[in-house]
Amino acid sequence: MVARQLDEQIASRFPVGQRLRVLDVGPGQGTQALRLARAGHQVTGLESDPEMLEAARTALASEPAGIQERVRLMAGDGRETGVHFVPGSFDVVLCHGVLMYLPQSDPMLAGLARVLAPGGLLSLVVRNADALAMRPGLSGDWATALAAFDSPDYTNRLGLRVRADRLDALTATLAGIGVPLHTWYGVRVFTDLAGDADAPESAEELTQLLAAEERAGRTDPYRGVAALLHLCGVRG
Repeated sequence: MVARQLDEQIASRFPVGQRLRVLDVGPGQGTQALRLARAGHQVTGLESDPEMLEAARTALASEPAGIQERVRLMAGDGRETGVHFVPGSFDVVLCHGVLMYLPQSDPMLAGLARVLAPGGLLSLVVRNADALAMRPGLSGDWATALAAFDSPDYTNRLGLRVRADRLDALTATLAGIGVPLHTWYGVRVFTDLAGDADAPESAEELTQLLAAEERAGRTDPYRGVAALLHLCGVRG
């Protein structure tokens, strides 16, 4: 879902066929980085976790030589972009599923804004602090649901204590660093509690599920209670 939304934002911001300079902060196993490289873009992955970096390198090694030439994988922290890159180095900066592991978002976002070229796109995927009570509430975990109203901290599915972000706070931060919010989406509106056993039984059902998620992710009030938020800011 995020991939489709990102493609839409890239298409609306840049001429068709333009080869973009992309920074993927925290690329994990490299799924998004490789997808963009296959589309012809130059991608730099900046990963702080050695295991994830090795996984991304393994995935890259299985790609054709032409794809490998378009991807550079580096060890590093997204909060230290100034150490690695000069200002305005990238047309697109991705930070998907990373901010929740940091004590606060502002230092990371300021560093990402610095390396974004004028007119460039900043794409963020964060846990939605305004909907933290939804998952435990729908699961019947009332104590956790009640606690979620008062704190942005929560325990994720890996058992790690992490942090969610609020749309209003991120909107203010993006405006303050010169990358005002252009658009935003909800992600996992209906499927946050779904497990492998809940996978659609047919291609038709999967198509309908994706269509429903896509529609809800763009529509108020549904997108406001999504588990994740996808925010797209544009550098002034």
